[in-house]
Amino acid sequence: MIEALAGPRGAEAEDLSASALLAAIKERKAAEDRAAADQLDLAARWADLHPPESIHAAASFTVPGCEHEEPIAGEGAPLVAEFCVAELGAVLGISTTAAKRLIGDALELRHRLPRLWAQVQSGAVPAWRARSVAEVTIHATPALTREAAGWVDSQVAAVAGRIGPAQLDRLVAETIKRHDLAPPDPAADPEDGYLSMDPRHVTIDTQDVHYAGTMRLEAELDLADALDLDRALAHGAATLAALGSPAPLDARRAKALGDLARTQTALDLHTQGHLAKQSSDGLPVAREVVLHAHFDATTVGEQTVFRPTGRLEEGQRLVLLDQVKAWCADTRTKVTIKPVIDLNAELTSPGYDIPDRIREQVALRDATCVFPYCSRPARACDIDHVIPHDPDADAEGRPQPGPTTTSNLAALCRRHHRLKTHSPWRYAVTGSGTFKWTSPHGHRYRRDRTGTTPIDPASPPGIPRPRRR
Repeated sequence: MIEALAGPRGAEAEDLSASALLAAIKERKAAEDRAAADQLDLAARWADLHPPESIHAAASFTVPGCEHEEPIAGEGAPLVAEFCVAELGAVLGISTTAAKRLIGDALELRHRLPRLWAQVQSGAVPAWRARSVAEVTIHATPALTREAAGWVDSQVAAVAGRIGPAQLDRLVAETIKRHDLAPPDPAADPEDGYLSMDPRHVTIDTQDVHYAGTMRLEAELDLADALDLDRALAHGAATLAALGSPAPLDARRAKALGDLARTQTALDLHTQGHLAKQSSDGLPVAREVVLHAHFDATTVGEQTVFRPTGRLEEGQRLVLLDQVKAWCADTRTKVTIKPVIDLNAELTSPGYDIPDRIREQVALRDATCVFPYCSRPARACDIDHVIPHDPDADAEGRPQPGPTTTSNLAALCRRHHRLKTHSPWRYAVTGSGTFKWTSPHGHRYRRDRTGTTPIDPASPPGIPRPRRR
């Protein structure tokens, strides 16, 4: 009866009993774990096929554009040629960085955590749990020697499949400490911990944005600084209330903190007898923070109507029109309206250099690096001539094969720009902002501003399963 679930959902699946459904989902989970273990094994084998090309480990780092040894796992694990990572990531539909982590975890487990590796391959420990241990041993500070990693392996492997994730994390951390490799924690001693540890910090989690458009801030300050900040926030909140703000106290305190950040009164310094620049209201000039927000609009009669949701380039996040209106309503916010750029227009410039107007158009058109599955913002990327520019063409009276024109330009992050220039990866323009990539092994991908789509035929049947090691 379980086999009926393998086909399209239909009456057979709906008629299954509760026990049969549980058996079916248990089978699927076991298959998922088996596939994840196989994927780790195959990733390690892929690394085996691509050792670094240079003879001397350090020499290749100084050769611009060449593949260099990429240490992606701990001491004792083999090094891997950098450019092989991107092709594995593309085949899996993940970024190059994610593929690098996958290969690194696989090598860390196979070479430095062999007991845990064996548990994964036997099905006793899910791959994701083993990878969480590998991430810790790879990035431990100070770095774990091979012997230290083996100690962690001996203590963790036997129980990794029988305890919860949080307990496993604590066990790994405690095991590292017991091996006397973790740095001492002076704060653990209430008598004199403060003498050798500075707990002050201000941390803003820029990667975690609430749907309300807020971020979380955590700080530890000197006592005097904390009291001063508290008084400043209380004063700012009271001022906002006096000016008619209906927001609750906590919201007004948060707004007051933002006002402090924008005015930066602490930077009103005397330098060689000269005052710092001030704005017309006598306050220091605020440091400029630029946000690029894009909203689609339609014309209804003579009125322009914007959609309520747009795109914020910084962090590639959605932003509400009401949020932007609130930001712009602040008296110290400088609003710059740029002319609309026609993304379909063909802009051309003589020579190799790319003028700002073309660079801006390409950045807006591509949004991110155009390599398959890469999400690095286009404004942080190089602008690449898809067909290389020939500096000798004009002098020799030949047509320029790689002109500086919109249709021959694309945004590529530095890593993938080097990959395109110094490896067999190739790509071509197939439409405005649309590119077809071909990997060294012939896999093809279509990339446009909506994302990446593989355009290869389905994998042939009969691919053998990895051998167990």
